[in-house]
Amino acid sequence: MFQIPFPVSFVIAFLFLLPDGLAQIKEAAEASVIDRYEKLIQHYRYDNPDSASYYAELGLKHSVQNHDLEGEAKMLHQMGMIDDNLGNFNDSRQKYLRALELYKELKIYSGVSKLNVRLGVVENRKGNYDKAIAYFFIALKLSEKTKNKAGIMEAYVTLGEVYAHQKNFNKALVYYKMAEQLSEQVPFFNITLNMYNDMGVCYTEMRNYAAAKAYLTKGIGLSNTKEMMGLHISMTNNLARVYFDSGDSAMAIKLYKDALKKSREIHNFIREVGSLKGLAQCYKRRNPLVALNYLDQALSLAKQKKANKIVLELLDVIAGLQSELGDYKAAYLAKQQQYTIADSFYYKEISERISSLQAQYELGKSKADVQELKFLNNQQKLERRILIVILSCTVVIISFLGFYFIKVRKLNLLLNKSNAALSSSNNVKDKLFSILGHDLRSPIASILNVLDLINEGMLTEEEQQMIMKKLALNCSTSMETLDLLLKWGQMQLKGILINQVEFNALDLLERNLQALQATAEEKSITISNELSADVRLLADADHFDFICRNLVSNAIKFTPNGGAVVVWAEQVLVEGKIERMKFCVQDNGIGIESSRLLTIFGIDNVSTNGTNNEKGTSLGLVICKEFVEANGGNIWVESTVGKGAKFFFTLKTAL
Repeated sequence: MFQIPFPVSFVIAFLFLLPDGLAQIKEAAEASVIDRYEKLIQHYRYDNPDSASYYAELGLKHSVQNHDLEGEAKMLHQMGMIDDNLGNFNDSRQKYLRALELYKELKIYSGVSKLNVRLGVVENRKGNYDKAIAYFFIALKLSEKTKNKAGIMEAYVTLGEVYAHQKNFNKALVYYKMAEQLSEQVPFFNITLNMYNDMGVCYTEMRNYAAAKAYLTKGIGLSNTKEMMGLHISMTNNLARVYFDSGDSAMAIKLYKDALKKSREIHNFIREVGSLKGLAQCYKRRNPLVALNYLDQALSLAKQKKANKIVLELLDVIAGLQSELGDYKAAYLAKQQQYTIADSFYYKEISERISSLQAQYELGKSKADVQELKFLNNQQKLERRILIVILSCTVVIISFLGFYFIKVRKLNLLLNKSNAALSSSNNVKDKLFSILGHDLRSPIASILNVLDLINEGMLTEEEQQMIMKKLALNCSTSMETLDLLLKWGQMQLKGILINQVEFNALDLLERNLQALQATAEEKSITISNELSADVRLLADADHFDFICRNLVSNAIKFTPNGGAVVVWAEQVLVEGKIERMKFCVQDNGIGIESSRLLTIFGIDNVSTNGTNNEKGTSLGLVICKEFVEANGGNIWVESTVGKGAKFFFTLKTAL
């Protein structure tokens, strides 16, 4: 049987692959390329950041050429971490933000969560703690939404770190403990070691050295592998610090030297610098020259790796140690280097220190001059401290007084508002009880008295008919008062219900005038309606009906026998257009005193009897005002005692 050779069969099979299969093979190949770049970057990131940056640029270029957005985001993420390690926080932040946008576009929430964590770390290192906490909480919410326990744990750890940076170690421990509880539910990974390291550092700052040793020792035991060696060295350095702080310098030196050896074996310059700085701290008091030697080694290494932030920190420590040794020239030179680097990469905040050290160097030619300089310098420091204390106390006092003043002012405003509201409530209560106790009780009492007389048969039939008419009038007045009270009470509880419609004003006015005609005839009062038939309004018809009835009824009440009441209206022009109608209810009655004009539409207005001793409550005018204003109009009164009154109100016209 004929058989196809293996190479030929492989080619034939490849030629018959579906397009989907080809796409999957290409996608897998692209992913493997990015993964290889990522591993190379992680390998070189600490020891050789230039090589790491080189591979990151290659990976980014490859991703852009192949339209691999996820690969582009990964490379930007790695480039941001390289800048972060070197202290270039602004560059790091920009790369993280670009990567974050790509992950959001791709809806890769695990990547979005990680980038929020990285952005929070940058803000934490810059001292922007509020921004850092905001980023960490975003990462926490995303991880909770996707039920990513490892992400939740990392968010807890980073939240603890930001509070630890602020020296709020108790709050930091709360988040570390939450992360520790969660660590039992997820597989072991590098964040677990970060947690042990952070807890060790936190307990060290709190001088709980036993707890610090326990967590750091546990982390060191779990991290003694090639993959975790970086964290292993960091925890060893931190454990050495615990021993140093607790007074065991010999054990601290042993641990620092062990960490130094391991960091050199794996070419991790950041951890190596940490070990060298720790050894310098151990030898600072017992042998300052040995300490300087370790610091010089760390400085040379940091300069070689172009880690400017670390260089600045080391130069500051070296300058301080040289100054303590009395070598002001060396201290000055160290500060000058620090200033040059800070001026090029960061800011010029140390220029004053350089000037001070330069002055010390120039005056340090003789022992006497040096002593004098020290005395003057100490005196200036003391003066500055005293001045700072005085200024701080002044600021605190002013702040306290300002806070107290603002608080008292707010309380006074609230008290005034409460008093005004209470006064208004009292006025309403007094008005209500006045109406109930006088305007309703008196008519009802008189009705009862008359009924008693009728029941006892003490009145003639003619007297009974006359009194029955008065009883009917009293009942009508009481019913009117009750209607006003009910309407006003409903408005207080539910507000004013408004239903604006288009209607003819003349029709409603005529209906009210006819209803009041009998009352007017009893006093021989003539009512004139001068409205035209084409007045159309856009308002609540029931409100208009109530306003007209109440104002005309009041005019009749306060006009003497034989008087006259006139209702008229005129157009109100706004920019040449008719937008409102002004209505007027005019009488030639007794008028209103000027002292009552300002309060006549208020709840505290006191009602007076009409010309024929008619009763009133003054609630009608209060309701009229609220109805007019609810429909977007105004109401006012003009009056002269003895010459009558004019009540005006405006409403919108229908277009």
